[in-house]
Amino acid sequence: MTTNHYDVVIVGGGLAGLSSAAYLSAKGKKVAVLERGQLGGRAVTLKIKGFNFNFGAHAIYARDSSVLRTFEKELGLHIDWQDFNPTKAKYDTGNDLTAVPANVQGLFQTRLLKGFEKVLFTFEILKTMLKMETGHPHLSIQKWMEKKHINEDVKDMMLTLASSNFFTREPEKIPSDVFFNYYRRLFTTNKPVAYIGGGWQALINEFVRVIEENNGTIMTKTKVEAVHVENERVIGVVTPEAEITGDEFIFCIPPKEMVKVFTETRLSHAIAQYAEYEPTVVVVYDVGLKERIDVPYSYIYDKKNNIFITDISYYDHTCVPEGGQLLQATAYMRQADVGNKEMVEQRKQEIESVYDKHFPGWRDQLVVPRVSTRAIVQEIKWTMNQQPMPIFLPDYRNLFFAGDWCTGQGQLSELSFSSAFEVSKLILEKEEN
Repeated sequence: MTTNHYDVVIVGGGLAGLSSAAYLSAKGKKVAVLERGQLGGRAVTLKIKGFNFNFGAHAIYARDSSVLRTFEKELGLHIDWQDFNPTKAKYDTGNDLTAVPANVQGLFQTRLLKGFEKVLFTFEILKTMLKMETGHPHLSIQKWMEKKHINEDVKDMMLTLASSNFFTREPEKIPSDVFFNYYRRLFTTNKPVAYIGGGWQALINEFVRVIEENNGTIMTKTKVEAVHVENERVIGVVTPEAEITGDEFIFCIPPKEMVKVFTETRLSHAIAQYAEYEPTVVVVYDVGLKERIDVPYSYIYDKKNNIFITDISYYDHTCVPEGGQLLQATAYMRQADVGNKEMVEQRKQEIESVYDKHFPGWRDQLVVPRVSTRAIVQEIKWTMNQQPMPIFLPDYRNLFFAGDWCTGQGQLSELSFSSAFEVSKLILEKEEN
């Protein structure tokens, strides 16, 4: 069995693994990325009949404060930002369409709240922005609102916001500190939502370019089966072909996969507790249409059914054949309904009904549908009984973790980027000290 030695060995080639590899290689580290499948993890773009389907919308929230912007500037990434237009985002309340309050301006345009309730809600948001309200990690947003005697209409608005941004049908369970930290970023940003032209694949290609330009090594279809540990340090990772050794190790694979790799180590129990968590699961129903159906909005959120539709092609013209349209519908699932075929089928029918209502004639224009009945949009669901995994554990000082199941800022891909950035900085600081 041959051995290759690196400064940093990164297990997992998703967004966290690729971004940390790009950053560290650009800073002079000899890095290796090991990925058991194809690069991208859940951030994958599939080309079907001329349409580029993304696993999950390639949206970046609060992009001017996103860690991806830091990577972009420091690594010279070429990103084709396509900024979301808040004026084209609507809530469907059943009888009416109204503005989505993606920023402070939107708060005053939405009709979900009336008069004094709107003032009250705006006051709560302003308190958040001014850091007068931070919430509490041991208090759910539901309990926090009850404790503060929040008006019912304001309470409903806050939960509606949480549903549409945290990918959950159970927003009341979100820890209040997570809720307020998220909205502080969202409501103080100039760019609340942005898409990446070319989808996830364009971003993956940029990370790969930086890694290769800095002599990094990328090994796909390379499964890590075990870790080699000596004296409270990880010495190497074992693959079917070779043992790959290193000075530092970053694991960017979900805890469920990590448990298998660390079975024979003292860390197996510590990691196992994070493997028991529930991911955020949705039904995704994308449709590629041969001709555009023009409507006055690019995002519609059906409040009653917890379903939203994004016109991906409105922002990213590269994802469709000429004249076509790509719509992505996402339906939140309750954990109890995941795997329930009848409930999944019901959600698919509800999505089709929302398509019928807001994009009439879509069935006649349909070229290709793509349905994912158990799409994981985030590996950890933010509820009171689920805490994110730390980016390092004290047992092994050269072992780090990054991904959307780890501590970091924001939600979804931002958790991957922020945890990867923090881990990379820790490794570079070790060299300085």
